[in-house]
Amino acid sequence: MTVPRILLTPGEPAGIGPDLAVQIAQRPQAAEVIAVADAALLRARAEQLGLPLTIHRAVLADAPRPSAAGELRVLDVKLDAPAAPGELNPANAPYVLQTLRAALAACKAGQASALVTGPVQKSVMNEADIPFSGHTEFLAVETGGGPAVMLLARGDLRVALATTHLPLAEVPAAITPARLTEVLEVLHRELRARFDIREPVIAALGLNPHAGEGGHLGREEIEVIAPALATLRGQGMNLLGPLPADTAFSPAMRQRADCFLAMYHDQGLPALKYGGVGEAVNITLGLPLIRTSVDHGTALDLAGTGQADPGSLQRALDCAIDLAKRE
Repeated sequence: MTVPRILLTPGEPAGIGPDLAVQIAQRPQAAEVIAVADAALLRARAEQLGLPLTIHRAVLADAPRPSAAGELRVLDVKLDAPAAPGELNPANAPYVLQTLRAALAACKAGQASALVTGPVQKSVMNEADIPFSGHTEFLAVETGGGPAVMLLARGDLRVALATTHLPLAEVPAAITPARLTEVLEVLHRELRARFDIREPVIAALGLNPHAGEGGHLGREEIEVIAPALATLRGQGMNLLGPLPADTAFSPAMRQRADCFLAMYHDQGLPALKYGGVGEAVNITLGLPLIRTSVDHGTALDLAGTGQADPGSLQRALDCAIDLAKRE
């Protein structure tokens, strides 16, 4: 596609996702942006925010054209129940999944270049008896079950995760040679293919304090992480580590490494988000499509107030457009 077509799922209807969709529609975009959502919800949220918005029905068979300021094309998916800003309703959990599945179907059919997702509320999904641990895991299953890797990027700092949304107590058992191998293979391949890094240098963190302190603070580094890294080095990957997490993000190491691999969610992401939440992009690697997302949650207290910052969503959209143009 000369002009990329980007599908946007705003996520939790009670959160700031609909606000952000309306806000980014206030500026022209270098792609055709289609919101996969309830058109009435977006129209009501625009009125609540006091922002002008003209909604057009999306026609996927038409050739994509850049989105103009103040306009938004919508692939209409109806809510299951009324949605009020800040008021979670488990009855709308199936709607959230329906928007994602509709967007995935269009991507699989070659009718869209990429998917950008707004924040979802995992708790309300589970309260609706829908097993859901996050977009990354859901999209991996829906597209075939292959390994998917969560990568967050802010500027030239990239942090990938060996495990994603797991309780901390379950992380050590999940750090296996097989998991590390599949994650690093996906990460290495896609840093080359999607980011044009010919010989990526990946810095892998240890699991324990001081990377285990020679086995005195844990043996995962000795028994699992280091052997997995050694095997992959033998296959030609440029891997550093396992490194102590508390010093891994030093300026000198950031100059050496193209990407850091953290063993668990809250080990790597605080270093990336310290510079400001809303400034990073969440990119899912390993899928047969381009998917980017925001780096924040649903911010229920800001929904409908006009105080939500669309910066992360705009960055996610810009990243998706850039990746789509490289395809």
